[in-house]
Amino acid sequence: MTVKLNSEIVEYAVKKSGESSAKEATQATETPAPAVAPVQMNEEIERPEMLVGTTYKIKPPVVDHAMYITINDVILNEGTEFEQQRPYEIFINSKEVNHFQWVIAMTRVMSACFRKGGDVTFLVEELKSVYDPNGGYFKKGGVYMPSLVAEIGATVEKHLERLGMLEKPERSEAEKAILEEKRKEAMALEKAAEAADNAQDKASGFPANATLCSKCNTKAVVMMDGCETCLSCGSSRCGG
Repeated sequence: MTVKLNSEIVEYAVKKSGESSAKEATQATETPAPAVAPVQMNEEIERPEMLVGTTYKIKPPVVDHAMYITINDVILNEGTEFEQQRPYEIFINSKEVNHFQWVIAMTRVMSACFRKGGDVTFLVEELKSVYDPNGGYFKKGGVYMPSLVAEIGATVEKHLERLGMLEKPERSEAEKAILEEKRKEAMALEKAAEAADNAQDKASGFPANATLCSKCNTKAVVMMDGCETCLSCGSSRCGG
């Protein structure tokens, strides 16, 4: 094909056969392959044959039997720098059959949220904000739980903290020092109150385990011969 030149030729070079293809091959080699995005938790991830599980035992005073909470995790991007462990399903096992229906419903909904992916930490706040109309309780260590559901939420929170999905709040050294000082003050006041009660019991001349008499309002009722008897006024439940 004839090409018409409208300007003067100032420089030229002869193109050798195969030079273009070699240059293009070199550029293709030097160009890095596009990075593969790490897999995030989603509903399309099939359940593996084996999952890593952790079981937590709780024994709330509002139930007769202990409850065992098992959370199974799936490992994503295993063997890469993006490897992470995420919750996949949750089960709660107990001999307490009174709670069977709502426990099954709750664990199924939570497992569905786990498999859906995204930010599942909202479950902790929702569960811990459930209050029992009959009142909460104190678990071992003096931690108040407003309901049984709230303690389940606290267990899930502990698991998510272990996986790094939630940050455990850390108090500063100054806050720890203040709390320790307040704790010592409270324990000192409690010991002083116990000492005063013991002194009062000794001064009254009645046993320390005596209860209040409804007749003379004296803390002098004890169990004698199978009958509650007041050592102050002689009143007895058995007709004294």
